[in-house]
Amino acid sequence: MTKYLIVGGVAGGATTAARLRRIDESAEIIMFERGEHISYANCGLPYYVGGVITEREKLLLQTPKSFKARLNVEVRVQNEVIAIDTVNKSVEVKDLTNNSSYTESYDKLIVSPGAEPIKPPIPGIKDEAIFTVRNVRDTDKIKSFYDEKKPKKAVVVGAGFIGLEMAENLHHMGMLVTIVEMADQVMTPLDYEMAAEVHMHLKTKNVEFYLKDGVSEFKREGGKLNIHLQSGRKIDADMVILSIGVRPETKLIKEAGIELAPNGGIKVNEYLQTSNEHVYALGDAMAFPHPITGKYTNAYLAGPANKQARMLADNLVNGHTKKYKGAIATAIAKVFDITVASTGLAEKVLKKEGIKYISNITHGASNAGYYPGAMPTTIKIMFDPETGKLFGGQIIGYVGVDKRIDMIATVLKNNGSIYDLQEIEHAYAPPFSSAKDPVNQAGFTAGNIIEGLVKIIHWDELHQMDASDNFILDVRTPDEFELGQIEGAVNIEVDKIRERIDEIPKDKKIIIYCGVGLRGYFAARILMQKGFKDVVNLSGGYKTYEHATCKQSNEDIFGSSYIANDGHIYRGKDKTAKDQKEIKTIDIDACGLQCPGPIIKLKKEIDKIEDGQRLRQRVTDPGFVKDVASWCNMTGNKLISCESDKGIFTAIIEKQKQTEACPVTSMNLPKNKTMVVFSDDMDRALASLVIANGAAATGSKVTLFFTFWGLNIIKKTDKPKVQKDMMGKMFGKMMASDAGNLKLSKMNMMGMGSKMMKKRMLSKKVDSLEDLLQTAMDNGVEMIACQMSMDVMGVDKAELLDGVQIGGVATYLEEAEQSNVNLFI
Repeated sequence: MTKYLIVGGVAGGATTAARLRRIDESAEIIMFERGEHISYANCGLPYYVGGVITEREKLLLQTPKSFKARLNVEVRVQNEVIAIDTVNKSVEVKDLTNNSSYTESYDKLIVSPGAEPIKPPIPGIKDEAIFTVRNVRDTDKIKSFYDEKKPKKAVVVGAGFIGLEMAENLHHMGMLVTIVEMADQVMTPLDYEMAAEVHMHLKTKNVEFYLKDGVSEFKREGGKLNIHLQSGRKIDADMVILSIGVRPETKLIKEAGIELAPNGGIKVNEYLQTSNEHVYALGDAMAFPHPITGKYTNAYLAGPANKQARMLADNLVNGHTKKYKGAIATAIAKVFDITVASTGLAEKVLKKEGIKYISNITHGASNAGYYPGAMPTTIKIMFDPETGKLFGGQIIGYVGVDKRIDMIATVLKNNGSIYDLQEIEHAYAPPFSSAKDPVNQAGFTAGNIIEGLVKIIHWDELHQMDASDNFILDVRTPDEFELGQIEGAVNIEVDKIRERIDEIPKDKKIIIYCGVGLRGYFAARILMQKGFKDVVNLSGGYKTYEHATCKQSNEDIFGSSYIANDGHIYRGKDKTAKDQKEIKTIDIDACGLQCPGPIIKLKKEIDKIEDGQRLRQRVTDPGFVKDVASWCNMTGNKLISCESDKGIFTAIIEKQKQTEACPVTSMNLPKNKTMVVFSDDMDRALASLVIANGAAATGSKVTLFFTFWGLNIIKKTDKPKVQKDMMGKMFGKMMASDAGNLKLSKMNMMGMGSKMMKKRMLSKKVDSLEDLLQTAMDNGVEMIACQMSMDVMGVDKAELLDGVQIGGVATYLEEAEQSNVNLFI
């Protein structure tokens, strides 16, 4: 009878024990676990913290009692193996329940110590509000802290897979979440431009994150935990989650004289045997040569650990018959609404290792485009430039990412190539995929590159180039081009290439791009076959370029947030300083109504309730956020809170007892000035701003309310790309793009009049319209854009000058009521 001792439970140890028993009923099997639990779903821990998994018991897959009953395996929890004697084939064990020690002999020893979270020696890191997430006990501490302290602000240090999963779940609990990451991107297994898509998504979820910054100190200040960053910034928090990374826990193995790999893991051979013939290792702490690089690496994943366990048990009982081939690190994570997955080696690793490769990005859809619900999917693959051997893949999308990363991983694991991707026979029906799945398409595109049908250039290469030395050709439609383009690009739609080919120089490098790369490929093929020698297509198209070159981090977004006494997080100024008692609140749904509909409904409903009672109104009109505050100021009612979630704005308003208005005296006469700017005629716009600046100079509060055509005055010159419907695009074409393109109301003479006016103003040293706008803002002139007009005209907030507020009728009326001058221009 063989005696097996197993150090460590969970995926590695517990699975080995179960498989050993299934194939060797007579063996003596003892498993030691220093914690309280031998087999739990550690990958589910973040979701238990966030309340997605509601029952703690569901995390506990096996107990010592169930293991003994079904498998006849003796499990000793809270028993820590503290020493290994390889000469006498025994271990020293410490019983943590009574602090006693004893010795246990073995025939074969299996070690699965796992990995421990990295906790660098940062001052203050032992604060009670700082946690790691490794086991059930850690999550119990977090849950207990949350139940007792009711934290509202959380900081996650480290933006790996676990860090982002924790950020999502803390956000799900209602906290303001800030991420601090030393690298220039989240999820470092991804390449930069792929991580950029994750950054964009995090911004839509109002997650604050700091990149290229680390923690220098944790310090208690005024009851708050202050996180001091290396950049000099300070962030306050109620709790902190450390997700800096993990390292193999090998102290026990090293002290036993067992050989470690260069990377610090436990070195094993293809049978998972260590340098001692009677000791075997698996799981997070075990190191094995990577299938591609040949260098020792660790796989911190449950999937490989389970497979290693099964293989190891078979070899222990039946002899060394099964060989371990190594792990390619296939991983996946849910990050709010998107799914992020990777397998094999990233481009940056291939570059570091000096392995020749080509990388390429394709954009596809989760299912057939003509079937409802198709969602975008981005795929990046790395492959050998000659043979097409696959090195790695990364996918970001909403639906079907898991099955597609599995397709790529299966090909890669079997030493396959991009030609195998082309041949994958996938299950196809319009709701699930396209006849050519995005993975097939990635293979087809890679084949075109290897076969010389197209040459590619990457976003970072193009970003660093001097545009004057090359001809950048945008082959999208003119409408797409107007919404955003690469600097210096010339727009010739792909379908017009042949008839406008004389406009393209043959003595320059031609860099082609479209939205995602497909039309660029068509254009490249036309030019290459027309005799153009140096033609390249932008990998991933404008979509990848735009994501990768924009600002990545998302700092300081919580400056205007506060936590009220009712326990909710609100934006703006704290209006709930006093203790609140239970107050009757009536729910009103005004979703779908446009300004002034929500305010009219609010007025109608508040008339029905008694003083001191409240309305909770839900609205989808963004202008309501400002309107409701203005309306409350005008009517004397009290705005308790206003917050948003998934495009729905919820305001709580308390009805106040109405008193008679104060009598008008010389001391309280209104002195403010308001103007409704309806026109975008250049001369009228000039008049508005001259009057506004003059009034502001006298100390008056001045408000300009821009509506309909007047919105064109306050548009940015360099507007970002925004999504618009067809009518919005049409209005955009017909209207002036910004203040510099306005026309005179009379004598415009097809633009000559406005040019003469600008020249005359310059000669007379009169500020330009653009300068007057800036002066007005500097003088504190309040500029409000009408939300209803924006909706009708298809104008997006992102197109307006920084500092312009969004409001509606109630906002304007409040200002007008406080004014002694009110103009319509």
